[in-house]
Amino acid sequence: MSAIALGPALLFCPADRPERYGKAADRSDTVILDLEDAVAPDAKPSARAALAGSALSPDRTVVRLNAVGTPDFTLDCEAVRRTAYRTVMLAKTESPDDVAAVREALGDVDVIALCETARGVVNAVGIARADGVTALMWGAEDLVASLGGTSSRTSTGTYRAVALQARSQVLLAAGAAGVGCIDAVYVDIADTGGLAAEADDAVASGFSAKACIHPGQVAAVRAAFAPGDDEVERARALLAAAEHERGVFTYEGRMVDEPVLRHARSVLGRAQRD
Repeated sequence: MSAIALGPALLFCPADRPERYGKAADRSDTVILDLEDAVAPDAKPSARAALAGSALSPDRTVVRLNAVGTPDFTLDCEAVRRTAYRTVMLAKTESPDDVAAVREALGDVDVIALCETARGVVNAVGIARADGVTALMWGAEDLVASLGGTSSRTSTGTYRAVALQARSQVLLAAGAAGVGCIDAVYVDIADTGGLAAEADDAVASGFSAKACIHPGQVAAVRAAFAPGDDEVERARALLAAAEHERGVFTYEGRMVDEPVLRHARSVLGRAQRD
């Protein structure tokens, strides 16, 4: 895992809006200064200049780079080299070679590989194992666009099957490689209930963080990742009971084995993180 604080709530901030940098950092656990999709093509030079002149905490700041092979990627790397930031998010990562290109350009940086195309999702296992990768993230809209589709969600707001498969595939690749995994953004800013439900599912599924596109989303994500007092007490009691047992045992009418104990340890880990 990366030394940087990967959430639980990461907040994207357009890099061409330096007046928002400090507020975004204050209102989130980790700020992502975005040089890619959040910035119009004609504003990218000013975004890179603003990034180079900024001085947020490197321990809580990520820079999203444009994809390898684009002219903007090289220019983005030049801007990052003028800062103290050592964690970058690579847009549209499609292979371990893309990660190697980042490390060649920037040296020993930590890379969050954003798997948001069909090729990136299919290659997620290899990407997760590449030198320098400390987390994966997946993205729904670019993924569907790469397939020629028009929407990642149904009319009820739930993900389409292909998006759910990609979400699971990237999470499994990250888990197999022992790196973190960040859940995609929830684009309906007004739908706080939908965000809360999706964040709850992200926690239960094993994601280590979730990205946000608006400061108003941070509270719901933090609440989902922070276990309640009752949940913490149940986990502690279960682990205490396990100390006097050997192998599989029954606790409060339920079978308990090692996977269940690992769930309890995960709860306590999230409580300590909070």
